[in-house]
Amino acid sequence: MILLAVPGFPGNQSSLNPVGPGASHIEFEFSLIFWITTAVYIIVLAVLVIGVIRRRHTLDTMPEPLATNEATEKRARIGVTAAAVVTVVLLFVMLIGSFETGRALGDMNQENAMPIEIYGHQWWWEVKYPNNDAYKTVETANEIHVPVGVPIRFRGTSRDVIHSFWAPNVSGKRDLMPGYNAEFVWQVDQPGRWRGQCAEYCGEQHAHMSFEIVAEPKDEFTQWLTNQAQSSVQPATPEANRGQQVFMTHACVLCHSIRGTSAGSRVGPDLTHLASRSTIAAGTLPNTAGNLGGWILNPQSIKPGCRMPPNQLSGTELQDLLAYLETLQ
Repeated sequence: MILLAVPGFPGNQSSLNPVGPGASHIEFEFSLIFWITTAVYIIVLAVLVIGVIRRRHTLDTMPEPLATNEATEKRARIGVTAAAVVTVVLLFVMLIGSFETGRALGDMNQENAMPIEIYGHQWWWEVKYPNNDAYKTVETANEIHVPVGVPIRFRGTSRDVIHSFWAPNVSGKRDLMPGYNAEFVWQVDQPGRWRGQCAEYCGEQHAHMSFEIVAEPKDEFTQWLTNQAQSSVQPATPEANRGQQVFMTHACVLCHSIRGTSAGSRVGPDLTHLASRSTIAAGTLPNTAGNLGGWILNPQSIKPGCRMPPNQLSGTELQDLLAYLETLQ
């Protein structure tokens, strides 16, 4: 409770502000260890301070050897034994708390849950909502919509190096390693936007590899999923129509896919509903026309080392391309 009063601790990227059962179990274990170690620290300091105060008049003199007898030896044995017993008991309390937390998190994996697939890339997150009908499968990037109060079974791996998927308000870290499939269940019980981050150093732009979990009521989530399963709309204005041609005749088409068009590359994020996302470049910038234009022309100046190359476009071509991308709702 004290830490929650510190600015930043109760935010949307804090393990001290749990919004799901997974994070609540972890926060309980953290609080247990924190308060036990804090109490021990205070007691040790208090004993040290009391000893210094009681002997403050003899600090400048060499102390005489302590006289020992059977009574003082007995008190010393009792004190050491009591301290050892208390230490062992506290260690067992923390051990049992950690075991119970692990068991509670493991029990969550037994639940029936909605599947979502995640794949880590340098430096963005690929997100898929599988469906038995392939045409209803939804693909997006860096923004994970989930229904409130519904268990979510994440399945994923890494496409290149080791990444770690972590949204501290929702649950603990889970490593994604190339060649291995990870599976875990999360649940979000409060609506809102909860920020996540790669928690394993994965290269130059590791710090710019974030994502958002957007928790919303079931009816809003269902509507979002239905919209995301739709193909892109055809351009309705001359500018957007020219922008689509710019997309199809320049390097964009070599890396990105837009359903409803012939663009089908999977090197970069699926852009079918790019305009519906709140950020670009894995949370690096708000998704505005100005930021998107700067990102298209020279992404290396914004996110050095990223896989997207600069694009040579005229001013007119860029404005037309932006007009087209803004239609991808």
